[in-house]
Amino acid sequence: MIDNIVIELFLLSIGASFVQRTTGFGFGIFIMTMLPAIMPSYGESTTLSGILAMTTSLIVVVQKHKYITWSRLLPILTTFVVVSIGAIFLLKRMEYGILNVLLGITLIITSIYFAFLSKRIKVRTTMPVQVTAGGISGLMGGFFGMQGPPAVLYFVSSEPDKDHYLAMTQTYFLVGNLIMTLTRAYNGFFTMTVATGYVYGIAGVVVGNVIGSWVFRHITGSLLKYIIYAYIGISGVTFLLK
Repeated sequence: MIDNIVIELFLLSIGASFVQRTTGFGFGIFIMTMLPAIMPSYGESTTLSGILAMTTSLIVVVQKHKYITWSRLLPILTTFVVVSIGAIFLLKRMEYGILNVLLGITLIITSIYFAFLSKRIKVRTTMPVQVTAGGISGLMGGFFGMQGPPAVLYFVSSEPDKDHYLAMTQTYFLVGNLIMTLTRAYNGFFTMTVATGYVYGIAGVVVGNVIGSWVFRHITGSLLKYIIYAYIGISGVTFLLK
């Protein structure tokens, strides 16, 4: 049984890291479709997802740090940090069944949005938009460990090219996941099981990042993205039916 969990964590980490490296987001969305089923609690699942995603982002930030523009990053990041901390404290008081339903609905809406609506909706890079995107991202990150979609929508509109986009999103996720991990640890979600899972998953993160880096340089990912969106939507339906 333990061997099966090790293999599952390794493969999930490869897939999640690959998605994050090729699209700039999606680590939490991908891995949280299955991680709650193999971890002892939902809080531990989001904690493990967060520290693995943080490692993925760190690799990219080291590579792309010269493209970071803090003036465009700080308002949305600050809002995210405040809201996500509050959501994590609420998480301790919520029932797993309710979280399953909320996660399923979130996954379905996310897949529909990115598959059909993301190219049609243009977002202005104003302060109210930054605060709104950071707030929604904070709720999604604190509850589900998947803060990407609202932030991605903002950074796609605000950044001039893919290198700036990748640097800004990964810095956002790196800092955000660091803060959330500290908050989750304070709330008792950082357990020995999480630490062990990180050891098993980190090799998958490295493999997925290497493959994703190659794809990012050589292949247009439109078809890949739609496959991922379909997978996310199906996973959301599965959570609703549990």
